[in-house]
Amino acid sequence: MAADAPQLAMVAGEASGDLLASLLLGGVHARWPSAATFGIGGPRMTACGFAAWWPSDKLAVRGYFEVLRHYREIAGIRNALAERLLSTKPDAFIGVDAPDFNLGLAQRLRAAGQRTIQFVCPSIWAWRAGRVSTIARAVDHVLCLFPFEPEILARAGVAATFVGHPLADEIPLAPPRAAARAALGLAESDAVVAVLPGSRRSEIEQITPLFAQTVARLQVQRPTLRFVLPAAPGLRALIESLLARLPAPLMLLEGRSHEVLAACDVTLIASGTATLEAALFKRPMVIAYRMNALSWQVMSRMRLQPWVGLPNILCREFVVPEFLQGDATPEALAHAVLQWLDAPQRREAVAARFLEIHQLLRRDTARTATDAIAQILAR
Repeated sequence: MAADAPQLAMVAGEASGDLLASLLLGGVHARWPSAATFGIGGPRMTACGFAAWWPSDKLAVRGYFEVLRHYREIAGIRNALAERLLSTKPDAFIGVDAPDFNLGLAQRLRAAGQRTIQFVCPSIWAWRAGRVSTIARAVDHVLCLFPFEPEILARAGVAATFVGHPLADEIPLAPPRAAARAALGLAESDAVVAVLPGSRRSEIEQITPLFAQTVARLQVQRPTLRFVLPAAPGLRALIESLLARLPAPLMLLEGRSHEVLAACDVTLIASGTATLEAALFKRPMVIAYRMNALSWQVMSRMRLQPWVGLPNILCREFVVPEFLQGDATPEALAHAVLQWLDAPQRREAVAARFLEIHQLLRRDTARTATDAIAQILAR
């Protein structure tokens, strides 16, 4: 390895991983301007000079039975990537989230003597606690987004560093509400609901109809409400096709989720990384999630705590409501949205809690993570 030009293989498996990886790549190229980065990634990573051998949306599948339908293709990609990396011998492999794909790949590479790093600790504190033994076999080091994770990993003999969350560095402590509204053509006096149905095709197919029905119900009850849906990159056409069957008064945008979160008063949102983004924008939210019924039965039995939304997990209490599977109905979601809109003091209180989370997670992640990567490369 040239000291200033490491070769780093990376895999990010969906829109949120693409975003996290792109922020990490900023730190990589700041430290090593001539670094070569390649593997599986999305548009944000390629904009940072990453060579995507396969697009990240190939891996954007959630749920046991949904994955089974795509297993042959995904397994084929992993085997082909492993062979290519065993041949090219990068200085390190960095798996960005996507543990079901990345840990198996990392274990194979590590057995062949390659350095392996996992950026984003799998949620062993929320479900599938036994996975920590897989992590121990697969990776040399874990770069953790949350402060309680290194201690959990240390008990299993896994080296880890709390690097904070890169979104906490990117998102301002005081959200630019007025500027975002002006950019989106929204009036200061508008009551605005952001609608975020997820970033995976399987999520969007399950959740968009539910959210459209909720929006239609809200519009009847509060005709002056404005609804804005920022489609994840490459998924606008799918959302348009779903909305064509369920007309709802939505402003549909290509991307721009951060502007929408800065501009809104409350968000109706699918459980996932976007809930943390909403919290960093200090926005109250109503979290909902639906998946294949059989996948839900399997996953719900593995839950270790009562919360699924990241803001609630970090606060260790239900600071925002969650509606999962059968409880996620248009009536329940609409009622919860109106409760936020009608309670300004409650919105201020949750914004104060979210500010505490933001300050905790702000650690200059790109620099802290590359410091850790540099130490691993120097061994």
